[in-house]
Amino acid sequence: MIVRPLRPGDKDQWQRLYDGYHRFYDRRDLPQDFFDGVFDRLMAGDPLDFHALVAEDDGRLLGLTHYVFHPHMWFPEGVCYLQDLFTAPEARGKGVGRALIEEVYAAADQAGRPRVYWLTQEFNYAGRMLYDRVGVRSPFIRYNRPL
Repeated sequence: MIVRPLRPGDKDQWQRLYDGYHRFYDRRDLPQDFFDGVFDRLMAGDPLDFHALVAEDDGRLLGLTHYVFHPHMWFPEGVCYLQDLFTAPEARGKGVGRALIEEVYAAADQAGRPRVYWLTQEFNYAGRMLYDRVGVRSPFIRYNRPL
């Protein structure tokens, strides 16, 4: 298995994984233009927008992650937000998620922004088992604006 940047030829496999990610969080039946727009952003190469990595084994994508660097008032160098992480169900427990997170850590270090954070939902027990091994749980509680 290798972890590498997302490429234009990965779109179909990436979309299958990204759709699986949204279904895990109960966001179903997203329109094709949603996936097209996200993929176009990821391929644009804008350093201020999201970056994407995939885990690949013998031409098959096993997982993905999307992350972004952004400013932070407390840390002048900025921070890295790991927004999405998903592995194919058949690849879970095989080190794919850990490899993707570690590659985001490496990208953040290279960018001079070693602080990396992410969120997950409480019910994501399998993911949290990994996160407890590769990160430190924050005491912060998140609130959202009601819509």
